[in-house]
Amino acid sequence: MSKDFISALKNRRSYYGISKESVISDERIHEIVNEAVKYTPSAFNSQSARVVVLLGEQHDKLWNHTENILREVVGGSEEQFKSTSEKMAGFRAGYGTVLFFEDSTVIANLQEQFAAYAENFPVWSQQSNGMLQLVVWTALEAEGLGASLQHYNPLIDENVRIEWNLPENWKLVAQMPFGKPSAQPGDKEFKPLEERVKLFK
Repeated sequence: MSKDFISALKNRRSYYGISKESVISDERIHEIVNEAVKYTPSAFNSQSARVVVLLGEQHDKLWNHTENILREVVGGSEEQFKSTSEKMAGFRAGYGTVLFFEDSTVIANLQEQFAAYAENFPVWSQQSNGMLQLVVWTALEAEGLGASLQHYNPLIDENVRIEWNLPENWKLVAQMPFGKPSAQPGDKEFKPLEERVKLFK
């Protein structure tokens, strides 16, 4: 089983070429996300992560909004905006997007209950959310889907909250567009492990 787990991690890559095709059912996507949210660990078992899954037209809507917001922020000519527009089109070409949030109310309550660790809870919540992102990412790719991780927050936060009527205490952390791979990622370079890992015994 550990070999299967490591193999899945090795196969997890950033796929930017994705299509509006899915190799699994919507129900299976929902099941994967549910299992990931349920079983990914969190500090003090806070379970502060929140997730929204956007499929079909809802997925398209997210990247249309994001492109419009970026167009206002970046400004300039259509030619200057071309690379950003192409990037948005690439995300929109996918089948769906997973939005990752942290519930700030949960974190604030823990800070009140455990004042000695107050400064750590926001950090721990981000660490836990990062683990959740990896679990979802790896699980989707194990099913044959390609995904990447994006961070257009906080620019799109308010728009996302209003569009999908989400609680104000849900803080957007990351966006994960996914779909059937239409292009393979390039080779990945690794720094020497001797510089990154030390073993003492």
